[in-house]
Amino acid sequence: MSLGDEHGHGGEPGGRPDESFGGSGQTRTRLPGSGDADVYGGARRPVRNSRSLITVVGVVVLLIAAIAFANRGGGDDTTSGAGTEAAAGAEPTAATGVKPVKGKAGGIPSGYAKDEQGAQSAAANYAVALGSDGMFKAATRRDIVQSVHDPAVVDGLLSNLDKAYSPGFLANVGLNPDGTAPTGLTFVSRTVPVGTKVTEQNGDTATVEVWCTGLVGLAGPKSTKPVTETWFTIIEKLKWVGNDWKIESSSQKEGPTPVNGDNRASSADEIAGAVAGYGGFTYAR
Repeated sequence: MSLGDEHGHGGEPGGRPDESFGGSGQTRTRLPGSGDADVYGGARRPVRNSRSLITVVGVVVLLIAAIAFANRGGGDDTTSGAGTEAAAGAEPTAATGVKPVKGKAGGIPSGYAKDEQGAQSAAANYAVALGSDGMFKAATRRDIVQSVHDPAVVDGLLSNLDKAYSPGFLANVGLNPDGTAPTGLTFVSRTVPVGTKVTEQNGDTATVEVWCTGLVGLAGPKSTKPVTETWFTIIEKLKWVGNDWKIESSSQKEGPTPVNGDNRASSADEIAGAVAGYGGFTYAR
């Protein structure tokens, strides 16, 4: 998703879906799934064949350093330290009546409440931003990282990310050296939060898990990396900085992953049209 798409902000797809967190309503989205139709002119690619691209993008969302890219392996990274479970089960997604955010920073919702709801809303919106296509371009990547992270970790993180998003990495994803898609193709990178939960909270810090589904790939008649979906959970360690929640560190693990449906895979034109025509949301718990 793009910052602009998601939050209706004109930014890069980093602010991913705007997820209205003030009273969260639950939105179900039918994604292009498995099916018997051709995938961009060819047979449907087995999930395993797309795992390399998915894993790489997942690492990017996690903001793991370049070394992680070199050792891609699927990852079952978990947040260190066990915190106190905030609740015995998932909290309802009915509207709470509390406004999710007060403003925007770099096109990404900001100004969250200093409570569990605010931490979950922040984590979901930040996951969307960090999983957007804006992260693949140096300028927008910098804006996104600066907007959602604790200033104390920004410089080191940007240095690692600039190395990670090397021309070689971008070429593996199918992009040009500057992070743009080749002529005739549309690059898709969107993260859609499915649910959130606070696993630990202590004053100015909180750990939030965001269960997500994502879309990644190149849409176009000659694409060799068609858009596929993946499921993962991002664990964000948040810190109250400058009167708002900011990411101090993050990690990611695979799943939970549902069984693939029997939906017909859409054509490249349909996917490209959907990406251009459907915006995202500002998420809120």
